[in-house]
Amino acid sequence: MASQDWPLFRWLFFRFDGRISRVPFLLGLLLLGVLQVFPFYRFMLVPPESVEAGVWSIIFLFIAVTSVMGMFAITAKRLHDLGRNGVEALVLMIPIASTIAIVYLCLAPGNDGPTRFGRETNAPASTV
Repeated sequence: MASQDWPLFRWLFFRFDGRISRVPFLLGLLLLGVLQVFPFYRFMLVPPESVEAGVWSIIFLFIAVTSVMGMFAITAKRLHDLGRNGVEALVLMIPIASTIAIVYLCLAPGNDGPTRFGRETNAPASTV
């Protein structure tokens, strides 16, 4: 990752301001999913009692906890693009509702033009 991309990566997954469209939302979900699956896959390849299994389980736990924040951040930004409050991302805590919400957020077109959360889509609110 180039050094100029790091601030955008941090903004996308660790900040709650700004807006993102459907494609970055879906790609962010896919990246978070791959990041969660890889250490789990590696854990399944080693004997359960080994030190390596313990290391992979700790890595998986760290990534899982971190990706929850990333999931809420990209969901809040996607909701901002729809003109809705990012607090509504808490619906992801409800099992069946979260699936419906993710499908809706992947399919619903965002608002054209500025909203109270930013003028541009796919940009932090501070750059407007």
